[in-house]
Amino acid sequence: MSDNGLITVRSNFSVDQTVTRLITGVTSKGMTIFAVVDHGDGAAIADMRLRPTQLVLFGNAKGGTPLMQENQTAGIDLPLKALAWEDVDGKVWLTYNDPAWIVQRHNLGAASADAVKAIIAGLSVIVKEAAGA
Repeated sequence: MSDNGLITVRSNFSVDQTVTRLITGVTSKGMTIFAVVDHGDGAAIADMRLRPTQLVLFGNAKGGTPLMQENQTAGIDLPLKALAWEDVDGKVWLTYNDPAWIVQRHNLGAASADAVKAIIAGLSVIVKEAAGA
């Protein structure tokens, strides 16, 4: 499903497993993991409850730099990120920014088109493998 520039895919695994699979996919494609943010841990520190929710920030300068060379504001949406989260029914989802939305948001065109194509193709494969879709 797509909503407000987000693409969400159902995962067949727990949040932890989905994140592990995502990290494996990202690193196998030569990208860097910049951070993993466990929002549940943050909630617990604040003495609050949150269903499992983890954000993974990742990327590759060869992929992202062309977007920022064309329009530096694209850097606000880079590195790429994916959110693994569990809904109220216990289903797990993997959500990420639609690269086409990033293109539209930052008015990107021909100068970064090849990089955007590569990002779209790579993300699709990595997310499907991570989610077992």
